[in-house]
Amino acid sequence: MFCYSASRNCPAEGAAEQDSAQPAAVDLPRTRDGEIDYDALYEDESDSDLGSMENHGSVVTHLLSQVKIGMDLTKVVLPTFILERRSLLEMYADSFAHPDQFVKIVDQPTPRDRMVQVVRWYLSSYHAGRKSQVGKKPYNPILGEVFRCHWDMDGMPENNANNDKLSFVAEQVSHHPPISAFYAEHVNKRIQFEAWVWTKSKFLGLSVGVHNIGKGTVTLLDTGEEYTLTFPNGYGRSILTVPWIELGGSVVIECVQTGHKANIEFLTKPFYGGKKHRVTCEVFAGADKKPYYTAQGEWNTRMDGRWTETGRSEVLFEVSNMKPRRKRVAPVSRQAAHESRRVWRHVTCALRAADCDAATRAKRSVEQHQRDALKQREANGEKWLTQLFSPKGEEGWEYNTPLKKRVSAPKTTPQHKSTDNADSTR
Repeated sequence: MFCYSASRNCPAEGAAEQDSAQPAAVDLPRTRDGEIDYDALYEDESDSDLGSMENHGSVVTHLLSQVKIGMDLTKVVLPTFILERRSLLEMYADSFAHPDQFVKIVDQPTPRDRMVQVVRWYLSSYHAGRKSQVGKKPYNPILGEVFRCHWDMDGMPENNANNDKLSFVAEQVSHHPPISAFYAEHVNKRIQFEAWVWTKSKFLGLSVGVHNIGKGTVTLLDTGEEYTLTFPNGYGRSILTVPWIELGGSVVIECVQTGHKANIEFLTKPFYGGKKHRVTCEVFAGADKKPYYTAQGEWNTRMDGRWTETGRSEVLFEVSNMKPRRKRVAPVSRQAAHESRRVWRHVTCALRAADCDAATRAKRSVEQHQRDALKQREANGEKWLTQLFSPKGEEGWEYNTPLKKRVSAPKTTPQHKSTDNADSTR
């Protein structure tokens, strides 16, 4: 289902070839033939950049002169030097860099255990999705852009035809407004995740706020349980010096089938004192007023949990003990024109070479091709059609061929609210 193909007949806007725009290479990885090794560029996670905001003060000052507090930044052209070397779609994929935590949801014996494991996977995914300590912005995906990858669960070869892997695919389904849809599944574990996110950014003075509107759903096929969840807001702080990323706001994870619900608060740092990246969580069963599980800590370092009925404490997760698993991505040379790493390869190359002018030219080329394709469609009276996801009315977007449509009915009877008394009390 997630096969890689370089012969698709539906190229994304802005995906035209740009080989003539290659920047001069500075210590860039090369293939045996002497060509730029784009795959090595994307796998290189060193935190090189084009300088701090302080080194580009005139550009930042000019940018700030064009915006007002509360202004929507969707159409504001941001300077190239703040870009991170990956697409937003790939960033969503990187949040699954601990696939073992995701599939462990299935292995938990009771609704309470499964809800807590959903919380553990969800909160640990945020550190997994961040690659830089400095606040940088991933590329805005172009309309129709697609990113595909998978994680081998037991060190299997990349092309091994087995179902013991977590597969991921994302598509930019809308450009105005910017909406990304993504999907992940593990066939053997009979678990899937489906989500869509609409990002709205605003200028807040000395910071930038990103409101993540959307919803995700974890589905366990063998119990019939669905865990719906929302997303926190993001903030780029200290944009005039060294930017850093902060999460803030309320998140709810809820399972209608069992009646369990988790209320999560991402706490923003106070202006004076206080810690960064604080999170608190309370998990409830049904209409209970008292949580049966609580957790607190920092999402980027460690969170501790406690089963309130027994008082037993545990480490919910500790980042230093969680090594992200490497995702498997098709070589750029084998990717279709609309796949993320191929679309942005010249921008990525220029950023790695610290060539700001070349990065800007390459980025403008992608954007100009997107505008040209839009004009062509309008002239022909054509409507853009998505490839992998379809609109679901007010419910957002859904994957066209999810696991739950391709496999048999649940093996066991769903554990509904009435069975909650059988839960472990810990």
